[in-house]
Amino acid sequence: MSDVVELSSELIRRHSVTPDDAGCQQVLATRLASAGFHCEHLRYGEVDNLWATHGSGAPVLVLLGHTDVVPPGPLDAWSSDPFIPTVRDGVLYGRGAADMKCSVAACTIALERFVDAHPDHPGTVALLVTSDEEGDALDGVKLVADTFRQRGQRIDWCITGEPSSKEKLGDLLRVGRRGTLTGTLRVRGVQGHVAYPHKALNPIHKSLPALTELAARKWDDGYETFPPTSLQISNIHAGTGASNVIPGELSLVFNLRFNPSWTAEKLEQEIEGILGRHGLDYDLHWHRGGEPFYTPEGHLRATARQVLGGFAGAPPEESTAGGTSDARFIAPLGAQCIEIGPVNASIHKVDEHIALAELEALPGLYQTLVERLLL
Repeated sequence: MSDVVELSSELIRRHSVTPDDAGCQQVLATRLASAGFHCEHLRYGEVDNLWATHGSGAPVLVLLGHTDVVPPGPLDAWSSDPFIPTVRDGVLYGRGAADMKCSVAACTIALERFVDAHPDHPGTVALLVTSDEEGDALDGVKLVADTFRQRGQRIDWCITGEPSSKEKLGDLLRVGRRGTLTGTLRVRGVQGHVAYPHKALNPIHKSLPALTELAARKWDDGYETFPPTSLQISNIHAGTGASNVIPGELSLVFNLRFNPSWTAEKLEQEIEGILGRHGLDYDLHWHRGGEPFYTPEGHLRATARQVLGGFAGAPPEESTAGGTSDARFIAPLGAQCIEIGPVNASIHKVDEHIALAELEALPGLYQTLVERLLL
C-alpha cells in the first residue's frame, strides 16, 4: 500500500463527523513535526484547527483543507462500512474519500516531500486544516483568520484541496467563489377565522407581492466569470394545520449566492427596502456566510493552469461556480486563492469514493504546484 493510500485510510477510519476531528489532525501533526514543521493546534469551542509551517518569510503558500466529514446516512445503504476504508476494483471507498481526507493526506505528503527535497526553500509553506468546514464554519478557519489578523500573519497564496475536478483530475481550476447570505424572515399578521377576513390579517397574502418581487428579480448580469446572483426560497411555513384558520405568522428562509457585483451589506439593505416598501410587519435575521472572492490573472493562476494542463492533458476549465469553501475566510487577508482537488462526483453521497490512480497522482500534483510557485 502506498504512503498516500495508507494515510488516507488512517484518516477515513476516524469518525470525524463535524465538528469532531477524532484525532485526524494529531496524525498529520506527528508526521509534519517529524519532517521539521512547526505545528500549532488552535482549538476554538469544539473545533480543532492545525497550523503547520516550514520556512520563513515571504511568499507564504498555504495548502488548506478540512478533516471533518458529513454524516454517512443509513449505514445499510453503503456497500461497505463508511468508516472502514475499502478498496474494490481500483477504487477507495469511505466517508471523506473525496471530500476531503484524501486531499488532506496528499497535501501532507506533498509538503513532506517538498521540504525533504528542498530543506532551505525560499519563503514559507504551510498546511491549515480545520474540523468545522462541513458544519456551521464558525469556529474553524473563520476564527483562525481572525487570529491571523491579530498576529499580522501574511498569506500570499492559498490552494484549497476541495474536490473540484469534474471528470478527471485537473480538468477544472476554481479561481473564485460566490458569496452566500441567508435570511430568516418572520412576517406578523393577525390570526382569525377564514370566514371573517376583515377581522384578521393574513401574513401569507400580505407577503406574496414582496416575495414575488424578490423571486422574480434579476439582480445582475453576472461578473466576469461569475454567474448572475441568485435568490432561492428554501423553506416556508405558515398556518395551524386547520383549513378554517387564518395564520398569525409566516416564517421563511431564503439564500442568496452572489457575485462581486454585491456585498452582503448592500444586499441586506436592498431586500429590507423591498420588504418595507410593501408594508410588511416583520423581523429579519441575517447570516453572512462569506463574501465572494476572485483571483485575477497572475503568477498563481498561470502556474496552476500550466500544471493542471500537464496532468489533465488539456488546459483546465477556469470556474467560479459551486458552493462555498473555507477559502472565503482566507481571501480577505489579502491572499490569492484557488481550488484544486479530485473528482467531486461522489461527495456527500452513499459509497463516497476516489479512484486509486487519481489518489496516487494527488501528492505529485500538489508538490509540483508548490515547487513551481516557490522555486
